[in-house]
Amino acid sequence: MHGLKNDNERLAKKIARSGFSSRRVAEEYISEGRVKVNGNKVTNLSFKVKHKDKIFIDGRLIPKEEKLRLWKFNKPRGLITSHNDERGRKTVFQVLPSKLPRVVSVGRLDLNSEGLLLLTNDGNFKRKFNKLQLTCLSRNCSCHILRNL
Repeated sequence: MHGLKNDNERLAKKIARSGFSSRRVAEEYISEGRVKVNGNKVTNLSFKVKHKDKIFIDGRLIPKEEKLRLWKFNKPRGLITSHNDERGRKTVFQVLPSKLPRVVSVGRLDLNSEGLLLLTNDGNFKRKFNKLQLTCLSRNCSCHILRNL
């Protein structure tokens, strides 16, 4: 997780942890030959980097890895908990302040659900937390019916 210096990390993961882009987009940058490490172009997706390596994308130095951060978001009804929607519906991420770094949701809420949604800048934390929810945490859910069924 964040805070630990990993001196042998895949390039795409390092780019994603910097907040520059998602890991998937970072892999596209690498495949397209847009990434340089210490001045050398890298196109190998399994290329590993060290903490001290300088990584550039399109000539721009990627930022240092961000620390783990969490945000609370009160999701209103009518928003999709996804970065993109193939049907063109409005997403949670489109209504977030533009000053936020790239964030991912920890869990999901349905289109017509409202309530607390956790957001984080760390995809690794998201995966670990979601796995923990499935295996270790018990949940109490309540439902309010607003009309007769």
